[in-house]
Amino acid sequence: MKKSYLKWFFAVGVGVALGACSSDDDTTNPTPEPSTGSQSRYVVASAPIGSQGVADYLLTTGDLSQGTISTVGQGIEQDGSYRYYLTHKGKFFSLLYGQGNPGAVTTYALDEKGGLVKTSDFQSETVQVFAPAGDDILTIKVPRSGNESASWFRINADQSKIVGEAQVNIVKLAGNGERAHFTWATQVGDKVFAPYMSIKGAAPDVFGTAYPDSSWIAVFNYPAMTLDKVIKDNRTSFIGSYFNNGLSVDENGDVYGFSPASATNSGVATTTKPSAFVRIKKGTTDFDKSYFFNVQEKSGGYKIANQTYLGGGKFLLYMYGDLGKASGSKKLAIADAYNQRFAWVTGAPDAIASSSASYNNNTVSDDKKSVFVGINTDAGSWVYTVDIATAAARQGLKVEGGAITAIVKVK
Repeated sequence: MKKSYLKWFFAVGVGVALGACSSDDDTTNPTPEPSTGSQSRYVVASAPIGSQGVADYLLTTGDLSQGTISTVGQGIEQDGSYRYYLTHKGKFFSLLYGQGNPGAVTTYALDEKGGLVKTSDFQSETVQVFAPAGDDILTIKVPRSGNESASWFRINADQSKIVGEAQVNIVKLAGNGERAHFTWATQVGDKVFAPYMSIKGAAPDVFGTAYPDSSWIAVFNYPAMTLDKVIKDNRTSFIGSYFNNGLSVDENGDVYGFSPASATNSGVATTTKPSAFVRIKKGTTDFDKSYFFNVQEKSGGYKIANQTYLGGGKFLLYMYGDLGKASGSKKLAIADAYNQRFAWVTGAPDAIASSSASYNNNTVSDDKKSVFVGINTDAGSWVYTVDIATAAARQGLKVEGGAITAIVKVK
């Protein structure tokens, strides 16, 4: 398992020297400039360049549009090299991927100066899915082979402890001789929608499948997490991908899901379906057959790698750079799912080797007009501000001392 941003956006080759940083034993971190006193604070995770297995450093700022922040003498070092982040109920959660071993869940809050203060630290199972749900962080441990049961856990965000857990048989769930490998989970009303890949789960082709042209969503009742039903569609391939959130809920309560159309068999791309968005209307648990947004066609043949929901039916899309393939350096685009329109983002680097993880889905500005993306290039690491209306990007905050791996807004 590699660090998440390297897994998705791989390999930044920057030679930036890392200065001395404070350790996670510190309870607070200096608040780097700039700080504007805005309603939201942003936590920027930065990983030292040119090192493997080295922990992120967490920095906080109120302004991503300008200035410079640095890990040199700043930040909170995370105790573990594979960390994933999200915010819920005013708290910032840092989850360690333990690579099969138990992983720490560290909880932070903001102090009166806008800096992070650690409030809790406990052990949980290593998980591949983590998402806010109700008062909880819902996490799921998904075995890719061997054990036939996935384990889910409810971590109460206020108490920072596990308050519920159970298992689901993923071989029985798939029902086709393969395994249901959950890509993510999203709360939809009193349900949790968990799309999954169908995978063989056996060497030498663990993530290969004999069913490349279908998508599935397991619908669970929440908080009991009892299985309600499985819904299926054959117009595109599986929704999302490994460590890749494929679902978003809009302001109307409708659910939009995208497929990267990246299914393979024995290492060969086999899906015949396009990379596209599908929809599930509010109050229903079936795919809306009247809706199909063929993004691959609209983009001139490119596939979606990941997404961040922006509001009003618009998405920031991370597109694979190789025409017709689920590979290549990423390119940014804005898509309007309501009107089925697509526009490439201008002003950003043409080819993005790595960027901040898109799964956080909360880096939209307070005025809802912009979205922030951390982009790492050979020249350094910057946060780019993308104007949603015009799909134009401009270079903003510079992050020195490492590659940006995540940006998370904390209110």
